Amino acid sequence: MLINCVAYQDGNKLADIPVEDISDYIEKPETFVWVALRAADPDELAAMQHEFGLHELAVEDASRGHQRPKIEEYGDSLFVVVKTIECRDGEVALGEVDIFVGQNYVLSSRDGDSQQGFLGVRARAEREPHMLRLGPAFVLYALMDAVVDRYFPVLDMLESELEKIEDLIFTQGRQRDNIQRLYELKSKVTLVRHAVAPLMEAVGRLHGGRVPSMCQDTQEYFRDVHDHLHRISGSLDGIRDTIATAIQVNLSMTAIEESEVNKRLAAWAAIFAIVTAFAGLWGMNFKYMPELDWKYGYPMAVAIMVGVCLYLYRRFKRSGWL
Repeated sequence: MLINCVAYQDGNKLADIPVEDISDYIEKPETFVWVALRAADPDELAAMQHEFGLHELAVEDASRGHQRPKIEEYGDSLFVVVKTIECRDGEVALGEVDIFVGQNYVLSSRDGDSQQGFLGVRARAEREPHMLRLGPAFVLYALMDAVVDRYFPVLDMLESELEKIEDLIFTQGRQRDNIQRLYELKSKVTLVRHAVAPLMEAVGRLHGGRVPSMCQDTQEYFRDVHDHLHRISGSLDGIRDTIATAIQVNLSMTAIEESEVNKRLAAWAAIFAIVTAFAGLWGMNFKYMPELDWKYGYPMAVAIMVGVCLYLYRRFKRSGWL
């Protein structure tokens, strides 16, 4: 679905144009066309391929979707894939943005679960004509910067969720629930990392050293995006390390709790073993057992068993086993 198709000249908006007129505008000097699509179908991509002369392999990747974040060069054009990440009711939703960039055009196609568009990015860019004069490379930077900036709220959500779990680690009876929540959080962090790490590696190719010719004048902007991704990656590593530590602590707490239960069971077993031992002693069928015929034999036996049990109970209580 076509969102908008706008022509710009010397950093200023010329007009919203129909797709059929794209080829006429991109032939004008100091002019480029910025097209935005959402959930583009094969026919729309084929039309854009015809208008802009897009490479067939890049169009094939865009039509298939589910691509790894990357930046590929096709002659004097670039094909960029970035992942959008959003928080929805505590869950992480992924989307995909495919961006085609040439000397006189920018085509972005948004797909997947992403609900946030880029109308704000276009409006901000139009308010800065001196930046739009840098051409399609600045538009690419603006789109990537907007996507990366949306990673930070997701990062905050992951850190807040981890803090909540950490507060409950030492709460008895919640070990199983804590383990489950920690592993769910770990899967979310892994999902975000799979979007951040490849993109950070790809963006590193747009500043310093050999960079595409269209990005020569915008290297410092892409370096800023790379720095943001590096910060996010470092935070994700910190969260992963904390999750691993929390899992170990939680398992240790479970082992300690099981040890406490085993000590209580052992203490009560020792107490009842005394009763069983004395009962077994006086239950033997020997003919000559003087205490069996004694008038106070039974009360004495009960008193001995109760006394020994009370003594063991006090000793176990003092030692912390009960």
